[in-house]
Amino acid sequence: MNNIIVGMGEALWDVLPEGKKIGGAPANFAYHVSQFGFDSRVVSAVGRDELGEEILKVFNEKKLKMQIEQVDYPTGTVQVTLDDEGVPCYEIKEGVAWDNIPFTDELKRLALSTRAVCFGSLAQRNEVSRATINRFLDTMPDIDGQLKIFDINLRQGFYTQEIISTSLQKCNILKINDEELDIVTRLFDLPGTNQEARCRTLLKRYALKALILTCGARGSFVFTPEETSYRDTPKVEVADTVGAGDSFTAAFTVAILSGKNIHEAHRLAVDVSAYVCTQKGAMPLLPERFTKQI
Repeated sequence: MNNIIVGMGEALWDVLPEGKKIGGAPANFAYHVSQFGFDSRVVSAVGRDELGEEILKVFNEKKLKMQIEQVDYPTGTVQVTLDDEGVPCYEIKEGVAWDNIPFTDELKRLALSTRAVCFGSLAQRNEVSRATINRFLDTMPDIDGQLKIFDINLRQGFYTQEIISTSLQKCNILKINDEELDIVTRLFDLPGTNQEARCRTLLKRYALKALILTCGARGSFVFTPEETSYRDTPKVEVADTVGAGDSFTAAFTVAILSGKNIHEAHRLAVDVSAYVCTQKGAMPLLPERFTKQI
């Protein structure tokens, strides 16, 4: 059994005001995982076009291992605009390569060697990639310590109650922000007058190992059946917040797999994501003060 950590879903270009940058939550996640010395993979699809070739080149330059198919659809792009506080707004193109990730024999072999996977709802908006993600999750061997992280990532209405429900049943860690929790509360009619009550309902209903709730500048929580961890969001000078959530998930994942407890993993995740907010783009190099902790 290998300890491979996989980020699965969209690979694309974020077209920012200052130019285009490589993007997509799975690639951001896998890249940050690799900075901690873990064997990571990004699984996605790109087009047989210049933008696709450029993504493969950039991933190679960043020494990011990948299992990316080239398919007969254009490479994905996202138009990103930032508000006055650096918070991004996304216009995500449809009918693109990452909507059509095929399930191959090579991908089946990878699933059988995967210790942890992070996936979201966005890459499941099309039935082809949705079927591939679900087959990958079902193919992973059922072993102790395995993590299936559903970073829900609701964007532009590219989700359904059925997609969310199926993903919640297949994951054992849920990462969700406060706005997404409000949407899920409405969709599933969750009981509870406060956020913790609703989070604990999800935790119990889906037998989750942990639920991570991020609340932007108002801090973040990690709930487990036995514990609660809360941490303030550090006050930093924000360059932009693109990819910060993915770096949080990556740091939390490697910390848990390294034997850290929930509180230690939460602290590292908060510190890493705060640092990423001070940098332009989603894939900055992390200082050793973070990576040496693992």
